[in-house]
Amino acid sequence: MDEKQMTSKDLLNSLVAKHYEDALQAKADGKPVVWATSISPQELLETMDLTTVYPENHAAAIGARKEALHFIEHSEGKGYSADICSYARVNMGYVELKHAEAQDIPQPDLIFCCSNICNTVIKWYENIAKQLNIPLIMFDMPFNHTYDVPQHSIQYMRGQIEYAIKRLEDFTQKKFDYDKLGEVMELSNKTCEWWKKATDWAKFTPSPLNGFDMFNYMAMIVCMRGNKDGETLFKLWHDELEAKAKAGKGPWNSAEEQYRVMWDGIACWPHLSTTFKTLKKYGINMVTSTYPESWNIRYEKNDLNGMAKAYASNYANRNLEYDTQNVSKLVDDFSLDGIIYHSNRSCKLMDFRQYEVQRRVTEMTGIPSVVFDGDQTDPRNFSEAQYETRVQALVEMMEENKELKRRG
Repeated sequence: MDEKQMTSKDLLNSLVAKHYEDALQAKADGKPVVWATSISPQELLETMDLTTVYPENHAAAIGARKEALHFIEHSEGKGYSADICSYARVNMGYVELKHAEAQDIPQPDLIFCCSNICNTVIKWYENIAKQLNIPLIMFDMPFNHTYDVPQHSIQYMRGQIEYAIKRLEDFTQKKFDYDKLGEVMELSNKTCEWWKKATDWAKFTPSPLNGFDMFNYMAMIVCMRGNKDGETLFKLWHDELEAKAKAGKGPWNSAEEQYRVMWDGIACWPHLSTTFKTLKKYGINMVTSTYPESWNIRYEKNDLNGMAKAYASNYANRNLEYDTQNVSKLVDDFSLDGIIYHSNRSCKLMDFRQYEVQRRVTEMTGIPSVVFDGDQTDPRNFSEAQYETRVQALVEMMEENKELKRRG
Protein backbone atom coordinates (compact mmCIF):
# COMPACT_ATOMS: atom_id res chain seq x y z
CA MET A 1 0.00 0.00 0.00
CA ASP A 2 1.18 3.51 -0.82
CA GLU A 3 2.36 5.04 2.47
CA LYS A 4 0.73 8.36 1.52
CA GLN A 5 -2.66 6.62 1.36
CA MET A 6 -2.18 4.67 4.56
CA THR A 7 -4.37 5.40 7.54
CA SER A 8 -2.68 5.34 10.93
CA LYS A 9 -4.34 1.96 11.61
CA ASP A 10 -2.86 0.57 8.40
CA LEU A 11 0.55 1.89 9.39
CA LEU A 12 0.14 0.59 12.95
CA ASN A 13 -0.58 -2.95 11.73
CA SER A 14 2.30 -2.79 9.27
CA LEU A 15 4.75 -1.58 11.91
CA VAL A 16 3.68 -4.21 14.45
CA ALA A 17 4.23 -6.96 11.89
CA LYS A 18 7.58 -5.47 10.84
CA HIS A 19 8.71 -5.16 14.48
CA TYR A 20 8.31 -8.89 15.08
CA GLU A 21 9.57 -9.94 11.64
CA ASP A 22 12.73 -7.88 12.07
CA ALA A 23 13.35 -9.38 15.51
CA LEU A 24 12.99 -12.94 14.25
CA GLN A 25 15.24 -12.17 11.28
CA ALA A 26 17.89 -10.60 13.52
CA LYS A 27 17.99 -13.78 15.59
CA ALA A 28 18.22 -15.91 12.45
CA ASP A 29 21.14 -13.74 11.30
CA GLY A 30 22.97 -14.36 14.57
CA LYS A 31 22.46 -10.87 15.97
CA PRO A 32 21.77 -10.45 19.71
CA VAL A 33 18.19 -9.86 20.85
CA VAL A 34 17.20 -7.99 24.01
CA TRP A 35 14.06 -8.48 26.11
CA ALA A 36 13.15 -5.25 27.92
CA THR A 37 10.49 -3.96 30.28
CA SER A 38 8.00 -1.49 28.83
CA ILE A 39 9.23 1.77 30.43
CA SER A 40 12.98 1.24 30.47
CA PRO A 41 15.68 3.54 29.01
CA GLN A 42 15.25 2.25 25.47
CA GLU A 43 17.41 5.14 24.23
CA LEU A 44 20.50 3.16 25.25
CA LEU A 45 19.43 0.11 23.26
CA GLU A 46 18.54 2.18 20.19
CA THR A 47 21.94 3.89 20.36
CA MET A 48 23.68 0.51 20.34
CA ASP A 49 21.46 -0.76 17.45
CA LEU A 50 20.26 -3.66 19.56
CA THR A 51 17.14 -5.49 18.41
CA THR A 52 14.65 -5.29 21.27
CA VAL A 53 11.30 -6.93 21.98
CA TYR A 54 8.99 -6.32 24.94
CA PRO A 55 7.51 -9.35 26.75
CA GLU A 56 4.62 -7.26 28.13
CA ASN A 57 3.59 -6.34 24.58
CA HIS A 58 3.95 -9.96 23.52
CA ALA A 59 1.90 -11.26 26.47
CA ALA A 60 -0.84 -8.71 25.74
CA ALA A 61 -0.98 -9.85 22.09
CA ILE A 62 -1.23 -13.48 23.21
CA GLY A 63 -4.00 -12.51 25.64
CA ALA A 64 -5.93 -10.54 23.02
CA ARG A 65 -5.82 -13.57 20.71
CA LYS A 66 -7.14 -15.78 23.55
CA GLU A 67 -4.07 -18.00 23.80
CA ALA A 68 -2.82 -16.91 27.23
CA LEU A 69 -4.22 -19.79 29.27
CA HIS A 70 -1.98 -22.29 27.45
CA PHE A 71 1.15 -20.51 28.74
CA ILE A 72 -0.32 -19.60 32.12
CA GLU A 73 -1.19 -23.22 32.90
CA HIS A 74 2.29 -24.32 31.84
CA SER A 75 3.88 -21.84 34.28
CA GLU A 76 1.52 -22.83 37.08
CA GLY A 77 2.32 -26.47 36.38
CA LYS A 78 5.97 -25.58 37.00
CA GLY A 79 5.07 -24.24 40.43
CA TYR A 80 4.52 -20.54 39.75
CA SER A 81 1.63 -19.20 41.83
CA ALA A 82 -1.61 -18.03 40.24
CA ASP A 83 -1.15 -14.84 42.28
CA ILE A 84 1.84 -13.83 40.14
CA CYS A 85 1.29 -11.28 37.34
CA SER A 86 -0.24 -13.05 34.33
CA TYR A 87 2.14 -11.26 31.94
CA ALA A 88 4.95 -12.97 33.85
CA ARG A 89 3.24 -16.36 33.74
CA VAL A 90 2.59 -16.04 30.00
CA ASN A 91 6.17 -14.99 29.32
CA MET A 92 7.81 -17.59 31.56
CA GLY A 93 5.66 -20.22 29.88
CA TYR A 94 6.73 -18.95 26.46
CA VAL A 95 10.42 -19.20 27.40
CA GLU A 96 9.96 -22.98 27.59
CA LEU A 97 7.25 -23.58 24.97
CA LYS A 98 8.90 -21.24 22.43
CA HIS A 99 5.88 -20.92 20.14
CA ALA A 100 2.63 -18.97 20.15
CA GLU A 101 0.00 -19.11 17.41
CA ALA A 102 -0.62 -15.43 18.10
CA GLN A 103 2.96 -14.30 17.52
CA ASP A 104 6.47 -15.65 18.03
CA ILE A 105 9.39 -13.69 19.40
CA PRO A 106 13.05 -14.76 19.43
CA GLN A 107 14.66 -15.97 22.63
CA PRO A 108 16.75 -13.28 24.37
CA ASP A 109 20.51 -12.87 24.61
CA LEU A 110 20.26 -10.02 27.14
CA ILE A 111 17.66 -8.96 29.70
CA PHE A 112 17.11 -5.21 30.25
CA CYS A 113 14.86 -4.49 33.22
CA CYS A 114 13.65 -1.35 35.03
CA SER A 115 11.60 -1.67 38.22
CA ASN A 116 9.78 1.67 37.84
CA ILE A 117 6.61 -0.13 36.71
CA CYS A 118 6.47 -2.75 39.49
CA ASN A 119 8.60 -5.01 41.68
CA THR A 120 7.40 -8.22 40.04
CA VAL A 121 9.60 -7.57 37.00
CA ILE A 122 12.71 -7.86 39.19
CA LYS A 123 12.20 -11.55 40.00
CA TRP A 124 10.46 -12.31 36.68
CA TYR A 125 13.42 -11.10 34.63
CA GLU A 126 16.01 -12.42 37.08
CA ASN A 127 14.46 -15.86 36.73
CA ILE A 128 14.65 -15.75 32.93
CA ALA A 129 18.25 -14.54 32.94
CA LYS A 130 19.22 -17.33 35.32
CA GLN A 131 17.27 -19.99 33.43
CA LEU A 132 18.79 -19.02 30.08
CA ASN A 133 22.21 -18.17 31.55
CA ILE A 134 22.31 -14.73 29.90
CA PRO A 135 23.32 -11.31 31.26
CA LEU A 136 20.85 -9.04 33.05
CA ILE A 137 21.01 -5.24 33.23
CA MET A 138 18.78 -4.06 36.08
CA PHE A 139 17.65 -0.51 36.88
CA ASP A 140 16.57 -0.43 40.51
CA MET A 141 14.15 2.50 40.78
CA PRO A 142 13.20 3.52 44.34
CA PHE A 143 9.51 4.24 44.92
CA ASN A 144 8.72 7.95 45.26
CA HIS A 145 7.21 8.31 48.72
CA THR A 146 7.35 12.11 48.41
CA TYR A 147 5.16 14.07 45.97
CA ASP A 148 8.11 15.25 43.88
CA VAL A 149 10.90 12.96 42.71
CA PRO A 150 13.78 13.56 45.17
CA GLN A 151 17.17 14.61 43.87
CA HIS A 152 18.91 11.56 45.36
CA SER A 153 16.64 9.26 43.31
CA ILE A 154 17.52 11.17 40.15
CA GLN A 155 21.24 10.85 40.88
CA TYR A 156 20.83 7.16 41.71
CA MET A 157 19.08 6.54 38.39
CA ARG A 158 21.70 8.63 36.53
CA GLY A 159 24.43 6.43 38.00
CA GLN A 160 22.60 3.31 36.86
CA ILE A 161 22.24 4.70 33.33
CA GLU A 162 25.99 5.32 33.19
CA TYR A 163 26.69 1.83 34.55
CA ALA A 164 24.28 0.30 32.00
CA ILE A 165 26.17 2.02 29.19
CA LYS A 166 29.39 0.32 30.35
CA ARG A 167 27.60 -3.03 30.53
CA LEU A 168 26.25 -2.55 26.99
CA GLU A 169 29.74 -1.71 25.75
CA ASP A 170 31.01 -4.96 27.27
CA PHE A 171 28.09 -6.92 25.80
CA THR A 172 28.39 -5.52 22.25
CA GLN A 173 32.16 -4.96 22.23
CA LYS A 174 31.40 -1.52 20.78
CA LYS A 175 32.05 1.99 22.05
CA PHE A 176 28.93 3.90 23.07
CA ASP A 177 28.17 6.78 20.67
CA TYR A 178 27.01 9.78 22.72
CA ASP A 179 26.33 11.85 19.59
CA LYS A 180 23.93 9.18 18.39
CA LEU A 181 22.37 9.05 21.88
CA GLY A 182 21.56 12.74 21.50
CA GLU A 183 19.81 12.04 18.20
CA VAL A 184 17.84 9.15 19.71
CA MET A 185 16.87 11.26 22.71
CA GLU A 186 15.58 13.99 20.41
CA LEU A 187 13.58 11.51 18.35
CA SER A 188 12.20 9.82 21.46
CA ASN A 189 11.01 13.17 22.79
CA LYS A 190 9.28 13.99 19.49
CA THR A 191 7.56 10.61 19.43
CA CYS A 192 6.30 11.05 22.99
CA GLU A 193 5.12 14.57 22.17
CA TRP A 194 3.04 13.34 19.21
CA TRP A 195 1.64 10.51 21.35
CA LYS A 196 0.52 13.02 24.00
CA LYS A 197 -0.84 15.48 21.42
CA ALA A 198 -2.82 12.69 19.75
CA THR A 199 -4.38 11.36 22.94
CA ASP A 200 -5.17 14.91 24.10
CA TRP A 201 -7.67 15.30 21.23
CA ALA A 202 -10.00 13.23 23.41
CA LYS A 203 -10.52 16.42 25.46
CA PHE A 204 -12.90 17.55 22.70
CA THR A 205 -16.63 16.87 23.08
CA PRO A 206 -17.55 14.61 21.43
CA SER A 207 -14.19 12.92 21.54
CA PRO A 208 -12.82 11.95 18.12
CA LEU A 209 -10.94 9.17 19.91
CA ASN A 210 -12.45 5.86 20.94
CA GLY A 211 -10.22 5.15 23.92
CA PHE A 212 -9.99 1.43 23.20
CA ASP A 213 -8.04 2.36 20.06
CA MET A 214 -5.49 3.89 22.41
CA PHE A 215 -4.84 0.42 23.88
CA ASN A 216 -3.87 -0.81 20.41
CA TYR A 217 -1.64 2.16 19.52
CA MET A 218 0.04 1.81 22.90
CA ALA A 219 2.04 -1.18 21.64
CA MET A 220 4.05 1.18 19.45
CA ILE A 221 4.75 3.81 22.11
CA VAL A 222 6.29 0.94 24.09
CA CYS A 223 8.59 -0.39 21.35
CA MET A 224 9.15 2.55 18.98
CA ARG A 225 9.72 5.64 21.10
CA GLY A 226 13.26 6.10 19.83
CA ASN A 227 12.42 5.09 16.29
CA LYS A 228 11.50 7.33 13.34
CA ASP A 229 8.59 5.05 12.49
CA GLY A 230 7.08 5.77 15.89
CA GLU A 231 7.16 9.51 15.32
CA THR A 232 5.60 9.07 11.86
CA LEU A 233 2.80 6.88 13.23
CA PHE A 234 1.77 9.16 16.08
CA LYS A 235 1.90 12.31 13.97
CA LEU A 236 -0.38 10.65 11.42
CA TRP A 237 -2.75 9.50 14.18
CA HIS A 238 -2.73 13.03 15.64
CA ASP A 239 -3.58 14.57 12.28
CA GLU A 240 -6.48 12.16 11.76
CA LEU A 241 -7.91 12.90 15.22
CA GLU A 242 -7.47 16.63 14.68
CA ALA A 243 -9.44 16.44 11.43
CA LYS A 244 -12.22 14.44 13.13
CA ALA A 245 -12.40 16.86 16.06
CA LYS A 246 -12.61 19.90 13.80
CA ALA A 247 -15.36 18.19 11.80
CA GLY A 248 -17.29 17.53 15.01
CA LYS A 249 -17.12 13.75 14.58
CA GLY A 250 -17.38 11.49 17.58
CA PRO A 251 -15.70 8.15 18.35
CA TRP A 252 -18.18 5.93 16.49
CA ASN A 253 -20.20 6.14 13.29
CA SER A 254 -23.03 3.98 14.63
CA ALA A 255 -23.64 5.63 18.02
CA GLU A 256 -23.29 8.92 19.88
CA GLU A 257 -21.05 9.64 22.84
CA GLN A 258 -23.40 10.14 25.81
CA TYR A 259 -21.00 9.62 28.71
CA ARG A 260 -17.25 10.18 29.03
CA VAL A 261 -15.24 8.01 31.39
CA MET A 262 -11.69 7.26 32.39
CA TRP A 263 -10.46 3.67 32.52
CA ASP A 264 -8.02 3.07 35.36
CA GLY A 265 -5.79 0.05 34.89
CA ILE A 266 -4.58 -2.21 32.10
CA ALA A 267 -7.04 -3.52 29.51
CA CYS A 268 -8.59 -6.98 29.90
CA TRP A 269 -6.92 -8.25 26.75
CA PRO A 270 -8.79 -11.61 26.48
CA HIS A 271 -12.10 -9.74 26.88
CA LEU A 272 -11.29 -6.57 24.95
CA SER A 273 -14.27 -6.88 22.62
CA THR A 274 -16.72 -7.54 25.47
CA THR A 275 -15.52 -4.64 27.61
CA PHE A 276 -15.62 -2.25 24.64
CA LYS A 277 -18.99 -3.32 23.25
CA THR A 278 -20.66 -3.18 26.65
CA LEU A 279 -19.58 0.44 27.13
CA LYS A 280 -20.61 1.39 23.60
CA LYS A 281 -24.05 -0.17 24.13
CA TYR A 282 -24.66 2.37 26.89
CA GLY A 283 -23.15 5.29 24.96
CA ILE A 284 -20.03 5.31 27.14
CA ASN A 285 -16.73 6.36 25.60
CA MET A 286 -13.47 5.74 27.42
CA VAL A 287 -11.66 8.98 26.59
CA THR A 288 -8.57 8.67 28.76
CA SER A 289 -6.61 6.67 31.31
CA THR A 290 -3.36 7.07 33.21
CA TYR A 291 -1.50 5.62 30.20
CA PRO A 292 -1.04 8.73 27.99
CA GLU A 293 1.03 10.44 30.66
CA SER A 294 2.91 7.25 31.58
CA TRP A 295 4.57 7.23 28.16
CA ASN A 296 5.01 11.00 27.96
CA ILE A 297 8.70 10.54 28.79
CA ARG A 298 10.26 13.86 27.88
CA TYR A 299 13.43 15.70 28.84
CA GLU A 300 16.02 18.00 27.29
CA LYS A 301 18.31 16.55 24.63
CA ASN A 302 21.69 15.33 25.97
CA ASP A 303 20.47 15.76 29.56
CA LEU A 304 21.10 12.47 31.36
CA ASN A 305 19.79 13.91 34.63
CA GLY A 306 16.58 14.87 32.87
CA MET A 307 16.29 11.41 31.35
CA ALA A 308 16.93 9.84 34.75
CA LYS A 309 14.16 11.98 36.29
CA ALA A 310 11.74 11.12 33.47
CA TYR A 311 12.17 7.39 34.08
CA ALA A 312 11.89 7.90 37.84
CA SER A 313 8.62 9.83 37.40
CA ASN A 314 6.42 7.08 35.97
CA TYR A 315 2.85 7.12 37.33
CA ALA A 316 3.16 3.60 38.76
CA ASN A 317 6.16 4.76 40.79
CA ARG A 318 4.41 7.68 42.49
CA ASN A 319 2.70 8.01 45.85
CA LEU A 320 -1.02 8.18 46.70
CA GLU A 321 -1.16 11.96 46.80
CA TYR A 322 0.32 12.22 43.30
CA ASP A 323 -2.07 9.54 41.99
CA THR A 324 -5.06 11.35 43.47
CA GLN A 325 -4.06 14.73 42.07
CA ASN A 326 -3.28 13.20 38.66
CA VAL A 327 -6.65 11.42 38.33
CA SER A 328 -8.54 14.46 39.62
CA LYS A 329 -6.85 16.59 36.97
CA LEU A 330 -7.89 14.10 34.28
CA VAL A 331 -11.49 14.46 35.50
CA ASP A 332 -11.35 18.19 34.76
CA ASP A 333 -9.18 18.09 31.62
CA PHE A 334 -11.32 15.48 29.86
CA SER A 335 -14.73 16.57 31.22
CA LEU A 336 -15.37 13.13 32.68
CA ASP A 337 -18.77 11.88 33.80
CA GLY A 338 -17.38 8.84 35.62
CA ILE A 339 -14.47 6.48 36.21
CA ILE A 340 -14.17 2.72 35.71
CA TYR A 341 -11.51 1.12 37.91
CA HIS A 342 -10.24 -2.23 36.67
CA SER A 343 -9.21 -4.16 39.78
CA ASN A 344 -6.59 -6.14 37.91
CA ARG A 345 -5.72 -9.37 39.74
CA SER A 346 -2.26 -9.32 38.15
CA CYS A 347 -1.29 -5.79 39.12
CA LYS A 348 -0.92 -5.81 42.90
CA LEU A 349 0.87 -2.44 43.01
CA MET A 350 -2.15 -0.71 41.48
CA ASP A 351 -4.86 -2.82 43.13
CA PHE A 352 -3.67 -2.29 46.68
CA ARG A 353 -4.05 1.47 46.40
CA GLN A 354 -6.90 1.69 43.90
CA TYR A 355 -9.74 1.80 46.41
CA GLU A 356 -8.07 4.58 48.36
CA VAL A 357 -7.44 6.56 45.17
CA GLN A 358 -11.09 6.02 44.26
CA ARG A 359 -12.24 7.29 47.66
CA ARG A 360 -10.05 10.40 47.51
CA VAL A 361 -10.92 11.26 43.90
CA THR A 362 -14.65 10.90 44.60
CA GLU A 363 -14.24 13.21 47.59
CA MET A 364 -12.36 15.79 45.51
CA THR A 365 -14.43 15.72 42.31
CA GLY A 366 -17.84 14.33 43.20
CA ILE A 367 -18.01 12.19 40.07
CA PRO A 368 -19.23 8.56 40.36
CA SER A 369 -17.09 5.50 39.81
CA VAL A 370 -17.27 1.71 39.92
CA VAL A 371 -14.75 -1.10 40.35
CA PHE A 372 -14.89 -4.42 38.50
CA ASP A 373 -12.71 -7.52 38.92
CA GLY A 374 -10.57 -8.69 36.03
CA ASP A 375 -7.09 -9.48 34.80
CA GLN A 376 -4.84 -8.27 32.01
CA THR A 377 -4.29 -11.69 30.41
CA ASP A 378 -5.71 -14.45 32.65
CA PRO A 379 -9.22 -15.00 31.21
CA ARG A 380 -10.40 -16.83 34.34
CA ASN A 381 -10.57 -13.69 36.48
CA PHE A 382 -13.28 -11.80 34.59
CA SER A 383 -17.07 -12.07 34.76
CA GLU A 384 -19.04 -10.52 31.90
CA ALA A 385 -22.17 -10.39 34.07
CA GLN A 386 -20.41 -8.59 36.90
CA TYR A 387 -18.82 -6.15 34.47
CA GLU A 388 -22.12 -5.20 32.85
CA THR A 389 -23.84 -4.86 36.22
CA ARG A 390 -21.15 -2.40 37.33
CA VAL A 391 -21.45 -0.47 34.05
CA GLN A 392 -25.23 -0.26 34.51
CA ALA A 393 -24.74 1.08 38.03
CA LEU A 394 -22.32 3.70 36.73
CA VAL A 395 -24.79 4.80 34.04
CA GLU A 396 -27.48 5.30 36.70
CA MET A 397 -25.14 7.44 38.80
CA MET A 398 -23.87 9.47 35.84
CA GLU A 399 -27.42 10.09 34.62
CA GLU A 400 -28.46 11.21 38.10
CA ASN A 401 -25.56 13.69 38.12
CA LYS A 402 -26.56 14.99 34.69
CA GLU A 403 -30.15 15.44 35.85
CA LEU A 404 -29.02 17.40 38.92
CA LYS A 405 -26.94 19.68 36.67
CA ARG A 406 -29.87 20.21 34.32
CA ARG A 407 -32.01 21.31 37.27
CA GLY A 408 -29.28 23.75 38.27
